[in-house]
Amino acid sequence: MRKEKIPAATIIRLSVYQRYLKRLLAKGVKVVSSSELAYEASVNPAQLRKDLSYFGRFGVRGVGYDVASLLNTISGILGLLDEWRVVLVGAGPIGQALLRHPQFSRQGYVFEAVFDFDPNHIGKELEGGIVVHGIEDLPKVLKERDIQLAVLAVPSEKAQEMADILVECGVKGILNFCTTRIRVPRGVSVQYVDFTILLDTLTYKISQGNATDSKESVNSSKPKWAREHSWPVVQSNVQRQGVSLTS
Repeated sequence: MRKEKIPAATIIRLSVYQRYLKRLLAKGVKVVSSSELAYEASVNPAQLRKDLSYFGRFGVRGVGYDVASLLNTISGILGLLDEWRVVLVGAGPIGQALLRHPQFSRQGYVFEAVFDFDPNHIGKELEGGIVVHGIEDLPKVLKERDIQLAVLAVPSEKAQEMADILVECGVKGILNFCTTRIRVPRGVSVQYVDFTILLDTLTYKISQGNATDSKESVNSSKPKWAREHSWPVVQSNVQRQGVSLTS
């Protein structure tokens, strides 16, 4: 692997490649071409090859990629060869919807426990038989089970308080569904999921007339490859002084 900074969008695309490769493997497909894999991921084949080149040499010219081998390699890069235990903080509508989403378990993310500070939620049994704990149980459970990932789905005014507890208990990665930007120390990563921001980018493109290229015919069959900035991710990069900035 090259010793250089890997673009955040490349990591996102690796996840897309990994999912498609899993589907191919399940169908019994042994080899896939770069053009086929790129098409499914909505990127240019050159972009696909560039993404993979950050991590080594893959595939055989004129033949393609060995599906099982490339899947194993990308899964290893993403840390998906083993299961990850996750806790959910926030048992409201968003949190409960996440528990029901099958993609988490398919990718090896297992919800170990759920926490909330609302008395109406505490003690309630949710999807999979998980019982909601009070926030006071959070430090004990996190330390006992050595959990490093957490999903934060609480009201915005509670986000920083909950993040502080998670970090203090050893959590290294937080998926934040709160609109509040949280501060975390160096060594802790945050990913934000803010649906309004994603919708704002769509309304901007529509209002500015960027949804389609006016220079091309509406009926053009030419593939339109996804540009890097179109990937729906807002990532927090840990910076000095313990402040996480979005990019």
